[in-house]
Amino acid sequence: MRRCLMSESEAAQASARVMTRCDQLAAISETPEALTRVYLSPEHLRANRQVAAWMEAAGMRVWQDSVGNICGRYEGLQPDAPALLLGSHLDTVRNAGRYDGMLGVLTAIETVQWLHQHQQRLPLAIEIVGFGDEEGTRFGITLLGSRGLTGSWPDHWLAQTDGNSITVAEAMADAGLNAAQIADAERPLASIKAYLELHIEQGPVLEQQALALGVVTAINGARRLNCQFIGHAGHAGTVPMTHRQDALAAAAEWMVAIEQHTPRYGRDLVATVGTLQCLPGAVNVIPGEVRLTLDVRGPEEASLAALVAELLEQADAIAQRRGLQFAAEEYYRIAATPCDAQLQAAISDAVTQVQGRTISLPSGAGHDAIAIAERWPVGMLFVRCAGGISHHPAEAVAASDVAQAIQAYLQVVCDVAAQGQETR
Repeated sequence: MRRCLMSESEAAQASARVMTRCDQLAAISETPEALTRVYLSPEHLRANRQVAAWMEAAGMRVWQDSVGNICGRYEGLQPDAPALLLGSHLDTVRNAGRYDGMLGVLTAIETVQWLHQHQQRLPLAIEIVGFGDEEGTRFGITLLGSRGLTGSWPDHWLAQTDGNSITVAEAMADAGLNAAQIADAERPLASIKAYLELHIEQGPVLEQQALALGVVTAINGARRLNCQFIGHAGHAGTVPMTHRQDALAAAAEWMVAIEQHTPRYGRDLVATVGTLQCLPGAVNVIPGEVRLTLDVRGPEEASLAALVAELLEQADAIAQRRGLQFAAEEYYRIAATPCDAQLQAAISDAVTQVQGRTISLPSGAGHDAIAIAERWPVGMLFVRCAGGISHHPAEAVAASDVAQAIQAYLQVVCDVAAQGQETR
């Protein structure tokens, strides 16, 4: 394996640049008091131009592709070498933090910056992509940027509208893009060997383990369901407790069962009742109907499906015992995305070298790697964030953690590129 050993002083300098650049990107927002940058907005295009300048300074050839991703390429030992793809997203949720997505793009640039400064070329080219839309904030569609690379844009996306009734096609035209050329963003299968993404954890596990870095095993799959308990409304003062068909009491019992049963399927599975509507909703009326949502996530399809099935069985049993009806309808499903085993091993080796030991954990949030994994092997490196807080202005990372992340990231890039990463 090729060893690219970034010194501690080099890592500290690179980290300082990244932290400063995160602040600079955070200033590119549609509102001055809260970071918001959505797909194909003037702010998105400004961020692309700024990132392009940093890529060029790191020795990369730069272009904006036909769906608005900003791309840079650092050639390998041979000009036509396939690429190791690095990246993350530059769009944000509303009132966002400044590290979700951006940290992954800027640390990737630092790995190329180090290679350029040390006049090193690798067997693979290095390409970096700042994806234009991962969050789906503007149009309610996620992964538009990464699905541009995979060639999996559905035709109906172009007619999707934002809150101002502007379609995706119209927004593309306003940004100087041509919807008829979307297919030009697709990358040939042989042109990319693998994809690596560095991202803040967006959770508390690394902080609890007192570790800066971790290796992602999979991006959780998810099921979302609209659920309903139907009983009988009645007078709160006249119906005896033993004669009630209280829909809210059934829902409450089920919520406790969800909390009790989910951990039995492994520490990586989670289930959440996120909304609850009680009808008729009067202080002196027994609830006759309750509508609630269930969100279940996990890194393995089999255990995820088994948990959902058991939770629905529990709900049916509770309803039958209480003389109620229960119904559930799934309205959202995304499969779990496993990270490539060889890439996990390479990341684990690099992280261990940097911080002495490592930890493996799944991602509970979605990432561009979900789309990329449909065509190429993917690996992810997590960086600790304070309190596990994300999608919030309080989102924070330590400069020392970022320095370690860049050291590990560079080592992974060099090792994977040296191997040629023949995983498929």
